[in-house]
Amino acid sequence: MVTLRLFASVREIAGQNQIDFHAQTVGEVIQQAVEKFGSDFASILPVCRIWVNGNPAHEDDEVFDGDEVAILPPVSGGA
Repeated sequence: MVTLRLFASVREIAGQNQIDFHAQTVGEVIQQAVEKFGSDFASILPVCRIWVNGNPAHEDDEVFDGDEVAILPPVSGGA
């Protein structure tokens, strides 16, 4: 199983901070998440960064049992 971790606005859209999927690539993890969380989730993905085990990743990168995929939306704030 691959753990998908969600942060900030992506987490709010999904209503949870992590979920496990059976997948072989980052793209498969993302597709399964879109199927589960819907169009609002899909619409924010183009501006997000995707990481696997703390390293920048692409949709065609392989993932293995125990890996962690993180979706990080852009964050703003401060004064």
